[in-house]
Amino acid sequence: MIKPSELFPYAFDEKYSKPVAYFSMEFAVDQPLKIYSGGLGFLAGSHLRSAYELKQNLIGIGILWKKGYYDQERNQDQTLKVSFRDKDYSFLTDTNIVFPITIHGSKVYVKAYLLKPEVFHSAPLFLLSTDIPENDYLAQTISHRLYDPNETTRIAQSILLGIGGATLLDVLGRQTDIYHMNEGHALPMCFYLLHKYKKLEEVQKRVAFTTHTPEKAGNEEHSMPLLHSMSFFNGLTQDEVNDYVYPENGVLNYTLTALRLAKRANGVSQLHGEVSRKMWGDYKGICEITAITNAQNKTYWSDPDLDQALTRNDDQALIARKKELKKKLFRVVANQTGKLFDENVLTIVWARRFAGYKRANLLLADYNRFLKIANNTEYPVQIIWAGKPYPEDFAAINIFNEIYWKTKDLPNCTVVTGYELWLSGHLKKGSDIWLNNPRLYHEASGTSGMTAAMNASVNLSIPDGWVPEFSQHGKNAFIIETANDLLTPESKDKIEGQNLLNVLEKEIIPTYYKNPQAWQSIVKASMTDVLPFFDAGRMADQYYKELYNF
Repeated sequence: MIKPSELFPYAFDEKYSKPVAYFSMEFAVDQPLKIYSGGLGFLAGSHLRSAYELKQNLIGIGILWKKGYYDQERNQDQTLKVSFRDKDYSFLTDTNIVFPITIHGSKVYVKAYLLKPEVFHSAPLFLLSTDIPENDYLAQTISHRLYDPNETTRIAQSILLGIGGATLLDVLGRQTDIYHMNEGHALPMCFYLLHKYKKLEEVQKRVAFTTHTPEKAGNEEHSMPLLHSMSFFNGLTQDEVNDYVYPENGVLNYTLTALRLAKRANGVSQLHGEVSRKMWGDYKGICEITAITNAQNKTYWSDPDLDQALTRNDDQALIARKKELKKKLFRVVANQTGKLFDENVLTIVWARRFAGYKRANLLLADYNRFLKIANNTEYPVQIIWAGKPYPEDFAAINIFNEIYWKTKDLPNCTVVTGYELWLSGHLKKGSDIWLNNPRLYHEASGTSGMTAAMNASVNLSIPDGWVPEFSQHGKNAFIIETANDLLTPESKDKIEGQNLLNVLEKEIIPTYYKNPQAWQSIVKASMTDVLPFFDAGRMADQYYKELYNF
């Protein structure tokens, strides 16, 4: 048995000595550990790394996904292929802790593995698995696929994370003052605590909640009878649950319920905090919703040579290093696609999770105008797309394939596969422009642009999520003007697609080629302004000061 005192290789900073358990369905700590899908995981991974650097008394609780999210590959015709392969990790420590929980009225055994802090310089991370011989095959599959498409499996995964994680803390004998839910997936943890402490007030004084989804449709919910049959409520009766959280119309919304069971909650940007308060403020019994803007760990993401050149104000060294990083990215692109890019050419990257609202194909909305820009030999551009659609989101997969078919004959445009931490780092370091064009108010934070800015890539973005807190158009970033809120989504897409091309044609491309000194000023301002506020050290500190301080 691992003793709680043996988990940390450091003495706690007194400011951060309160014991916290951080529950998240995914963690992107480092490339070899493939237990994440996108921004939620990237955020959680940076949080653990900064908690380690600040010597915080915080541990992570997650799930060891046997098949990960999925492996993104290509079919014979180069369209997207989804593959699921078993993964094993020799760098995880088997704690030899096995304990039972109840799922769907049956006993399911849970095994705990530990990612020790010294492996990737992160706070300790416990990962739970049901893929062990003590369970039948159905129970083993609970921890196979991150965000499994089957409804009952998804519910079982939440029970594993929430009740399994809370049980593990008791098995370890670790004092835990704050249970922090990073999104609503771990909600059953609250019912475990209700069963344990019997009083709502006792639960609320221990629970903090971070919400990431600015759309009601994106907040998970299920029928009460189904959740009850799945043992979601850890032995509480439906009447008891109704008394505690009064679900609407027999349906339990995870986010709304978390807001009723937590002492304090936060959105992940100032704009998202406002959106969340508007979304949920009229519901009774919810907690205070503040805003703590997301951030990313600079130590992990930034290139030291770029940092040093900026510190010395050495433009030539900065330009030279950027070209080296572009060459490294272009080797990756050439290896995948057979297209060899030029480090002297303005390079635009759109790379993030493929979801409809993120509009990966907005650049192609006016295809003839796009081709005019793509085929301009006097002021050439190179464009790279990357990202993973949800494996059952066929509309998003079709967008991925559409981009491939529309650009496959253009030697300077391509879409690459395998958007994980390693490729993400290459794309941020090797791009000149980091493109972000979601529908307004749909992106809670959108942290990828932060790490791009750390690596001398200039943001071109819709003013959503974190961007309004950072961007100054033409000084450290470029903003895509948004359409009138009253228009239809289709009309907005058309107008904002034109506005995007306008900024490229009239401002970015001319500045890059005709006024390199001005371009370099924008690059340096972007690198300077993104720090220290958008480094995860500020965020991890702010969580202790504001979210855990009750």
